[in-house]
Amino acid sequence: MEITRSIVRTSSFIFGPIVLASYWFGVSKMEDPMALWGGIPENLMPINVFCMFVAATGFLIMWWLFLYRWDPILVGTLNWPWAENNSGGYGRLLLAFLLVMIPSAMWLDLTNFHISNDYFWTPYLVVGVLILASIGNILLGLLAWSAYQAGFDGAIWAVIGAGMLAIQVIINDAIWWSLKFPW
Repeated sequence: MEITRSIVRTSSFIFGPIVLASYWFGVSKMEDPMALWGGIPENLMPINVFCMFVAATGFLIMWWLFLYRWDPILVGTLNWPWAENNSGGYGRLLLAFLLVMIPSAMWLDLTNFHISNDYFWTPYLVVGVLILASIGNILLGLLAWSAYQAGFDGAIWAVIGAGMLAIQVIINDAIWWSLKFPW
């Protein structure tokens, strides 16, 4: 099956709202939603929330450029910066977007599961989904860099968008939160 722009768009319209709903539903059913902050100091929480909005903006910049702004044929030629194949760009893009969205939708519920249970293996699930989202972010950044190298119009904004997303997904969540959480 060939992955097309339409498939990637549809996937993002399905999984994007699932991410948002998972946060709303997950927080609403927790006994103590503040436990999700783990060891993040209270005075830094507003900065972290601001970074969440920066990350969402970066994601939307990339989403718009890859799926609406750029010529579909050009996006279909995107590759990893080190490769030379000029097809399968939408398959790579779908992989990257899903690696960000699906683990992001699972994070809060898995964290709540960890908080509610005393199993030795639950931290691995939580950190694992954060690492998967980080890998997706890196893959989106590599595709953005590939678009920049290929001279796509405004591709620097996709690179910036990947950096904006990385502030939250990689730095704040996968690294800082994982280190500070009271496992």
